[in-house]
Amino acid sequence: MKKNHISDSVLVKSYIQGDERSLEMLIKRHKQRIYNFIYSKVFDRDLTEDIFQDTFIKVIRTLKLGNYNEEGKFVSWVMRIAHNLVIDHFRKNSRIPKFESNNDFDIFSVLKDNEIDVENKMIKDQILVEVKKIINLLPNDQKEVLVQRYYNELSFKEISEKTGVSINTSLGRMRYALINLRNIIKKQNISLTN
Repeated sequence: MKKNHISDSVLVKSYIQGDERSLEMLIKRHKQRIYNFIYSKVFDRDLTEDIFQDTFIKVIRTLKLGNYNEEGKFVSWVMRIAHNLVIDHFRKNSRIPKFESNNDFDIFSVLKDNEIDVENKMIKDQILVEVKKIINLLPNDQKEVLVQRYYNELSFKEISEKTGVSINTSLGRMRYALINLRNIIKKQNISLTN
């Protein structure tokens, strides 16, 4: 079995049993996603690196102590740890950031954050320009649903009524729009965090 086909849970068990390379594989597999999530909240590369390191120190401690239970996905658990460390950082500095309800990096939560300084506003504006360019590459039906949802803040019911398609069709188009956005970003190697 190829190493990149080994599930997270098998790698976690292998690490707990003493195989250090399993943890390296887990970190390598999920680094970008976790790093992007942290950066989307703190907008500082050095701080992101510190919180990323602290996250995995906590992961290692928890695994070594045998306190990890496989209730959900490994990456979701790590994201919760990162999320809590970001909140701890802002509590210490008396500034609580705006968090969306999901545990993943969400470019749209970055675009909606109103409490940012001038430097971060410039970054946000540049990201907005890049996101609009990418959105224009989507098929029209997907672009329409995405724009109605994120920019016009319509519910899927309202989108359905406005476009004359079912809610399920609207949801499907949104799902494909987000998948296509990720693929375009990856294919064109676009960075939305610089």
